[in-house]
Amino acid sequence: MKALGRHVLLELHDCDRDILGDPVRIEQIMKDAAEAARATIVKSVFHQFNPFGVSGVVVIAESHLAIHTWPEYGYAAVDLFTCGEDVDPWIAHQYVAEKLKARNKTSLEMKRGLFDLPVLKHKA
Repeated sequence: MKALGRHVLLELHDCDRDILGDPVRIEQIMKDAAEAARATIVKSVFHQFNPFGVSGVVVIAESHLAIHTWPEYGYAAVDLFTCGEDVDPWIAHQYVAEKLKARNKTSLEMKRGLFDLPVLKHKA
């Protein structure tokens, strides 16, 4: 079966709380993760909540990388959704976990857009 995309769900626990609360650092980490995974960045949007937390997304030509942080719990939820064969969400996974200094992590990969049919090519 052919899958259109790979969606890695990442749970990061016991992370650096200062980093989790810093929207500038979180955005840079997510953009660097996209580049490390060989993705093409289109745009990024990040928001800091009061009193805690950061949410943001890096839109990539191949889909998106998103994060939601809870500094008060040392926790981050990360979605890494990529399409195509050239981008590896597991490289982004490793990069984000390392930069957030996660001491505990769990992850799950889901195949998205599974098809049994042959892929039709567009005529030029």
